[in-house]
Amino acid sequence: MSLILQIETATTSCSVALAKDGVVLGFKQVNERNLHAEVITRFIEEIIAAAGFNYPDLDAVAVSCGPGSYTGLRIGISTAKGLCFALDKPLIAIETLAAMADGVIAMGQYAAREDLILCPMIDARRMEVYTAAFTVRGQRIKPTAATIVDESSFNDLLTGNEVLFFGDGAEKCFNVLNNNPNASFLPDFVNSATWLTQKAADKFQRKEFEDVAYFEPYYLKDFIAGKKAV
Repeated sequence: MSLILQIETATTSCSVALAKDGVVLGFKQVNERNLHAEVITRFIEEIIAAAGFNYPDLDAVAVSCGPGSYTGLRIGISTAKGLCFALDKPLIAIETLAAMADGVIAMGQYAAREDLILCPMIDARRMEVYTAAFTVRGQRIKPTAATIVDESSFNDLLTGNEVLFFGDGAEKCFNVLNNNPNASFLPDFVNSATWLTQKAADKFQRKEFEDVAYFEPYYLKDFIAGKKAV
């Protein structure tokens, strides 16, 4: 038995879900930049109340841990850690790109495409993306990396395989990659806390928890602050 609060803030989407025994009871989401800090605590309060629970009823808090937006990750993980400290509950971390792949798998429409490679992409500014590659069964076949996209970036995957690109990073790379006949795109894919459900439930059962005091986001790249214009 597990009641898990799930938080996704790694991209422009701020999403919160509540799942019991691997079944989503409710979720709230807004896909707009710079609203995460404003709405996240309200979303959490509303979905817990709507499901008829209170904060102490939670068994764990799961969070999308990156890579992704520095600010978004910081907000989501700080919120998750704060709840875990206050409630004395375990923290579960789910890598964002793996959760994105689970989201496409959960749609069901690609289940029979054994030859299809799933390639989630998160915008990392300019022509760089955070990306990895998975089978339609969720097996990782390419590690998470920061990749600068050009016409040859994914030749190793696209040679002899159809690759499905999705996420906000894929949108900006469409004009570079879509000339390859093996490249296909899933438009309007939005990160969601609901995609954390299966991995969060599995990790809870295995008791794969993070050290709340020392856990940090998976930034992948060092943060470099920009200078304000004067």
